[in-house]
Amino acid sequence: MRAWTVIKFGFKIKTRGGTVVDNLMIAARDRIDAERKVTQIYHHCEILDCHEVQPVIDEALDLERAINLIGKESGPEPPAND
Repeated sequence: MRAWTVIKFGFKIKTRGGTVVDNLMIAARDRIDAERKVTQIYHHCEILDCHEVQPVIDEALDLERAINLIGKESGPEPPAND
């Protein structure tokens, strides 16, 4: 079984009522799949723009990784004296 890569796409659409929805994010395998999902959610919409969203590095996650690495380097803590 092959694992699919999920890509996020940002859309700007006009609904059938004329409302413009900007920054609509859809996760999909490819652009065609993302557009299909948008048209399933917003029937009779007009897609004004679609672009692939580049992943943003989560700084908090990177900080957590750094703390874990530091903890592993220092070794186990000595037992507490009760």
